[in-house]
Amino acid sequence: MRIIGALIISAGLFACQERTKVTGQKEQADTVAGNIPVAQQVCYSYIKDKDTAQLTLITTGMVSTGELNYNWFEKDQNTGSIAGEMRGDTLVANYTFNAEGKQSVREVVFLKKGDQLLEGFGDVEEKEGRVRFKDLAKVQFNNKIVFEKVACK
Repeated sequence: MRIIGALIISAGLFACQERTKVTGQKEQADTVAGNIPVAQQVCYSYIKDKDTAQLTLITTGMVSTGELNYNWFEKDQNTGSIAGEMRGDTLVANYTFNAEGKQSVREVVFLKKGDQLLEGFGDVEEKEGRVRFKDLAKVQFNNKIVFEKVACK
């Protein structure tokens, strides 16, 4: 019984040492041994008058997933998940959300500028059961909805 206890303690100490080594190297690169990307969580918030929105992104390499919630004053709240990829400084993703008792999917685009994400707008069409931009090259980032980086809760 004492041997098993000693093995468990040794394994725990070894795991802590290994974690310290990886954490110490994280400052140099966002990968661990074998070039496996490390997930990073970043949170953003939009507040204007009585309208608010929150975005939590978990990014691993170029892939981003998370939650996106819009709370428009005197309108139905949109609550859902986001899944997409970073293309340079632009996040292109599908937003699967519930609004007015119905689940929908629409494409969303955000331009990263420092600690901000600017939501993009443009002409859309419904295709294959989801709303998507007709031409991503024509999406405008007009500062209408700007998410600011905030501490994650």
